Amino acid sequence: MFADLFADKAFWVAVFGAGALALQVFLGLSVVLRVIMTRHPPGSAFAWIMLTVALPYVGFILYVLIGERPIGRWRAYKLKHILNQWEKMHADDPQAKRLPSSMRHKGLVELAQKLGDLPMTTGSKLELIGDSQQALERMLEDVRNAKKSISMEFYIWSLGGYCDRMATAVIEAAKRGVVCRILVDDVGSHEFLRSAWPSRMLEAGVHFNRALPVHFFALGKGRADLRLHRKTVIIDDAVGYTGSLNMIDPEFFNISEGVGEWIDAMVRVEGTAVTSLNQVFFFDWALQPDDEGHPAREITQVPRTPAAGSAFVTVVPSGPTTVDDANKRLIIEAINCARSHVLLTTPYFVPDESLVIAIQNAALRGVEVRLCVPKKCDSKFVSWASRRYFSDLMSCGVKILNFADGVLHTKAITVDDDFALFGTVNLDNRSLHLNFEMMLLVFDREFVHDLSLLQRSYERRSSQLNARFWHQRSRWQRFLEGLCYLGSPLL
Repeated sequence: MFADLFADKAFWVAVFGAGALALQVFLGLSVVLRVIMTRHPPGSAFAWIMLTVALPYVGFILYVLIGERPIGRWRAYKLKHILNQWEKMHADDPQAKRLPSSMRHKGLVELAQKLGDLPMTTGSKLELIGDSQQALERMLEDVRNAKKSISMEFYIWSLGGYCDRMATAVIEAAKRGVVCRILVDDVGSHEFLRSAWPSRMLEAGVHFNRALPVHFFALGKGRADLRLHRKTVIIDDAVGYTGSLNMIDPEFFNISEGVGEWIDAMVRVEGTAVTSLNQVFFFDWALQPDDEGHPAREITQVPRTPAAGSAFVTVVPSGPTTVDDANKRLIIEAINCARSHVLLTTPYFVPDESLVIAIQNAALRGVEVRLCVPKKCDSKFVSWASRRYFSDLMSCGVKILNFADGVLHTKAITVDDDFALFGTVNLDNRSLHLNFEMMLLVFDREFVHDLSLLQRSYERRSSQLNARFWHQRSRWQRFLEGLCYLGSPLL
């Protein structure tokens, strides 16, 4: 009897069907319970629950890969040691600036210092470089003239053109005795990492490391889409660069996408703010787990860079290791400080509701708010999702401008010609909630003036959306916008 039963194909179909159903229920309940017990934003939580209920296997796998923000067990262990060093380093920081009681935006600065755990310093000289090729040339010149050290971290290090010239310059610097440290993101720089350049650098004596390596089949090793998105260069502990420009040649990077030339900007920094940039770099360098089994490298010996100008600068890093959503909090507070106008420039605009409300409130209280985004984005999903916000923003008086001359990749905010936020942070969930990012809060009239001029130059190459015509767009466009909008909390 049992032999006949086990030989019956229908029996095994029923067994496998029941097993598959039980597994689906188990996987679905596991994710739902985990989402409920973990602090997710409500939109993100409901999106995960809906995805997992509809597609249990897909939802479970995606949640394991990108559902939370683990940095890995060994990296978390090292983080505790590094943070202890960080606290000692800033306990009696001689460069910390005591803010004048009359300072108008004292509260904003206090918040920035608290969020980034770095002091505002005075004594910096800032040079805005609004042309990508010029920025690469300036960095290349400083690397070739380096005497003691070169530290560089990038999300993307591409191949060809300026990228190969920079790699060659770093190798030549290492051969003449300059201490060179290169840190690139494991996902963003995958093409570079598969090339011969890393081996050539290591052979020349360059200290080379990949940030946040991805191990898809090793749980607890880190999140696949949690990336090092910072772009930082420090030369001889005296000159620094940061901004939105990756190590790419803008003339042909992503040229096959058909979105036009890559438009970017960087700031060249001299003076006291270089110390903060240096500290963030060594924090990132020390956090990498590639030397597993060894203690974290010391970061307390970062040299103090002497004053070279009069700019007030606070460096605000953000990511899974800092105060939750540090740069989102800073951006919202900056917008709330506006009295006359706010210029927002970003390549990716998929914010959460708190940021949308801050932008709308500014416009409703009479502030001129201008949002400049690229007309063609290199991510169609982001492009469609961002359009979902345009109607609500325009109804409150926000002016939306579509940049038509390529991929506008600059990330900048200027407020009332008083101060600026400039760095690596996009106005989307990935930057505001997930990635390792960095912004500069700058109080310097010359820099803010130059940045405003650069943003206005983008606007002159843009077309402003007309609310009446925008409301007449097709139902198919509205459907795509809504569909991508529903998926945006998962990023």
